[in-house]
Amino acid sequence: MPTPLLVVDNLHVSVEGKEILKGLTLTVNAGEVHALMGPNGSGKSTLSFCLMGHPKYQVTSGAIRYQGKEIKELPPNERASAGIFLAFQYPTAIPGVTIANFLRAALRGVRGQDVPVKEFRQTVKTQLKALGISDSFMNRYVNDGFSGGEKKRLEILQMAVLQPQLAVLDETDSGLDIDALKTVAAGINSQRSPQRGILLITHYQRILNYISPDVVHVLVDGRVVRSGGPELAHELEAKGYEGFRVPAEPVSA
Repeated sequence: MPTPLLVVDNLHVSVEGKEILKGLTLTVNAGEVHALMGPNGSGKSTLSFCLMGHPKYQVTSGAIRYQGKEIKELPPNERASAGIFLAFQYPTAIPGVTIANFLRAALRGVRGQDVPVKEFRQTVKTQLKALGISDSFMNRYVNDGFSGGEKKRLEILQMAVLQPQLAVLDETDSGLDIDALKTVAAGINSQRSPQRGILLITHYQRILNYISPDVVHVLVDGRVVRSGGPELAHELEAKGYEGFRVPAEPVSA
């Protein structure tokens, strides 16, 4: 039996009084890659921020269990320390902070203790090589003047260095040209592991040409309306999201 790493059960989430997630349910097992696909406004980013504990997103009912434990009340730093990672759709620039200092501080925060310089350098060097990124990248300021592809490669580098057990990737493919998409997809594939679950949130099927998910979920109007294998993404490409909308129940007279 696969080990349930993340269980989202009948989750309802509101933002500033408006309900966005309306009973979302899904399970991600260790060792699996799940693709969550949905149109704009369906609740994809709401789920990602909610999983990471953003205070703006209010869970009104339902459960979020990680490694068998309810985490709705945990603050973001404790979720990160427990092994949850979020790659942002729109990473923020931090002028004046080098990637090297940023990554070491992030690793220290996750581990709860300082990281010896020698160990940190070796870890980073190994991951830079695996991802095909130049060593000079570490001296640049975080996302300052970065192209879309560079920003997304930095997100994958963070995942590679932090080695989370659950990685939530929020539209990592957005804004990428085909070459950058292939590079980012290769980086994600390199991080697949029997111990790690990956929730890949995307709007388009194109990244799934390079990453073969174990499970595909279709999210429409705040609910997962269908789950299946990789073939579901191709069906979605053919039908469009309208073909997966659940008709509204008629109002009784």
